[in-house]
Amino acid sequence: MLDNRMTKEDIFENLKKFQDMDMSYESGRILSSMCTKPDPIAMEAYKMFIETNLGDPGLFPGTALMESEVIEMLGQLLHLENPSGHLVTGGTEANIMAMTVAKYLFQEKHEGTPEIILPVSAHFSFKKIISMLSLKPRYVPLDENYKMDVSKIEDLITENTMAIVAIAGTTELGLIDDIEKISEIAYSNNIYLHIDAAFGGFIIPFLENKNNLNLNFDFKCKGVSSMTIDPHKMGLAPVPAGGILFRHSEHLDKLAVKTPYLTRNKQTTIVGTRSGAATAATWTLLKYYGREGYQKIVKDAITLTQYTYDKLNNMDHINLICKPELNLISFNTDIKSVDVLKQELYECGWRVSVAQRPHVVRLVLMPHVKKEHIDMFLKDLKELLKE
Repeated sequence: MLDNRMTKEDIFENLKKFQDMDMSYESGRILSSMCTKPDPIAMEAYKMFIETNLGDPGLFPGTALMESEVIEMLGQLLHLENPSGHLVTGGTEANIMAMTVAKYLFQEKHEGTPEIILPVSAHFSFKKIISMLSLKPRYVPLDENYKMDVSKIEDLITENTMAIVAIAGTTELGLIDDIEKISEIAYSNNIYLHIDAAFGGFIIPFLENKNNLNLNFDFKCKGVSSMTIDPHKMGLAPVPAGGILFRHSEHLDKLAVKTPYLTRNKQTTIVGTRSGAATAATWTLLKYYGREGYQKIVKDAITLTQYTYDKLNNMDHINLICKPELNLISFNTDIKSVDVLKQELYECGWRVSVAQRPHVVRLVLMPHVKKEHIDMFLKDLKELLKE
């Protein structure tokens, strides 16, 4: 293939064919993704910094300064003064970094196999982490509300407990664990606590109080050691743009390796070469929207979620699983299996996903989804559920 060169015109004709095979967020038919169409202003900033490399920050001091300002702003959002952290590829990398730090801290004082306490609702990235870091998982069951059963946590703590993980916006149901109580347990037992707020981090701080979700889910809880937050979800940044914040700078330093041939003498990230484009996009969005702008984005998503929930609640054969806390709805039906319904919706052009605990259809109402899209979806769904 490399011997058959193509003209520029032929290349872009082929690229267009590849692109036409893809779904587009703009269609409004992607109801399964926690990512969304990037904001145009973020794309402008992204393109400006496409050639920067934060893996060698001495060559790009302006981009490195932007990253430090982004971390500072995310710290303000999550109630942490003097935060330490980085913009990374996404929640998986951020979670790996946090658990690696927790393991290094554990090994300074223990010789046993490190154990991690986490809910069965934890993101699948933790399965990778458990394997990569040779951890022993101790899973916490969910309570009747599909959240981490806090009453079971202390029973799982042993002398080899390395860390506790809680979720602020579960991937399957969009629910928020009782992080305030979990923090108290972690703090009183001197255990590292990581909060995976990859999804909820850009939603919960902007919820209006009328939603009864003015929660203590972040560094206001003194037991929280680190947090994952993804700008490329409800932050509207282009993929990839994840974030990791640590309460203590010395924890981030646990990841440091010497880099003698670069412009800085150490790195504290897993990935070496890191594009600064996502940092520029995130900095731009935070400055452009600010708290007020993101409050409107979240309000619109929550309003559409409530509209969709109410419509589904009034449909025959639909069983809603739980009241939405964020912009995610789950349901099943009493006349068709979840997997059959998913396939039929696929054939109608809709992309929904399926959760496993419980086994239900999962809808994520991201900013690219509008009311007219939901009305079309509900019309098709109603047709599919006719007896």
